[in-house]
Amino acid sequence: MPAIEQTELAELVRQTRAALELSQVKFAAKLGVSFQSVNRWENGRTKPLPLALKQIEALLHQMGARGKDLLAKYFCE
Repeated sequence: MPAIEQTELAELVRQTRAALELSQVKFAAKLGVSFQSVNRWENGRTKPLPLALKQIEALLHQMGARGKDLLAKYFCE
């Protein structure tokens, strides 16, 4: 997995959540993390742990065509 800058991570989380049409609370529940974690990620205060990034990548794969652009932008080397 390529290194992703913190600002890009915030955008990745925000765009993935928007593509799934989930609130921060529901997105957090889907990933098994707290709402506060998702909020801090989106605001660029903290970065998701590698495990959470793998879960986000898996969600994008599950989305098929809808997740393809985000996968290419953030996860392809």
